[in-house]
Amino acid sequence: MSLSPEIREQLLRYQRDEITGHHIYKRLAQTLPSPENRRVIEAIAADELGHYQQWKNYTQQEIKPQWGKIRLYYWMSRIFGFTFGIKLLERGEHDAQDEYARLETWIPEATAVMRTEHEHEETLIGLLDEEKLRYAGSMVLGLNDALVELTGTLAGLTLAFQNTRLIALSGTITGIAAALSMAASEYLSTKSEKTEKNPLKASLYTGAAYIVTVLLLILPYLLLQNYYAALAVTMTTAVGIIAGFNYYIAVAKDEPFKPRFLEMAGLSLSVAALSFGVGLIVRKVFGVEI
Repeated sequence: MSLSPEIREQLLRYQRDEITGHHIYKRLAQTLPSPENRRVIEAIAADELGHYQQWKNYTQQEIKPQWGKIRLYYWMSRIFGFTFGIKLLERGEHDAQDEYARLETWIPEATAVMRTEHEHEETLIGLLDEEKLRYAGSMVLGLNDALVELTGTLAGLTLAFQNTRLIALSGTITGIAAALSMAASEYLSTKSEKTEKNPLKASLYTGAAYIVTVLLLILPYLLLQNYYAALAVTMTTAVGIIAGFNYYIAVAKDEPFKPRFLEMAGLSLSVAALSFGVGLIVRKVFGVEI
């Protein structure tokens, strides 16, 4: 078949993406201890190689994979979880399906074949089981509570104390105590629900998410002298944490990003604003000067 330069270039780009994906999945499969998850990812790797061969039948040309992209997605998957890495990679491929329609004039079966293959991959991805996602609810609980409670506490303390070291000390004590309390509550809650989740692991995920959030929100008060600047950085950090975590959940669990982000950000910032006002009122009423 004679292909126009434009179509040929498009097919070569698809070839490169598919062979790159094949190597990413192949590498990830070798790191997984679970035979079931390893089998699923090996099947996806085989699909990617099949896609590559399909396009090669038309271009009659070998294409080298993008080794930089392979390393990037490999380490993202190792750090943030293989489900996140795989779904992020598949999102890019899914977006490319809109371009397949343009190929139908030259390759009539392209759209149907690729749609079928991607549906197969989506089915396989649905079979993946990852501990991080099973305990995502516990992490959300820890993050959400820490963000709402600590942003409010720090905002109130900023107006009441007006001393970054004192604010950091008070916030750290409050945050760690609250983290231990939340972890204990999650343990008892999970144990009473009798779900598949391990109560101890659920409590650890909740407590860890809470403590990490506390440390990130307290850090500006340890690094900056101006308490208003520290508060501004803390609020910005809080919004960044909310955005980052909700993006992770949106990709890994196929949930909408915007509604969850706006809800959490709006709640945290509203509580912080109210607490800021409470701190001002308390300082004026009680005449506290530190």
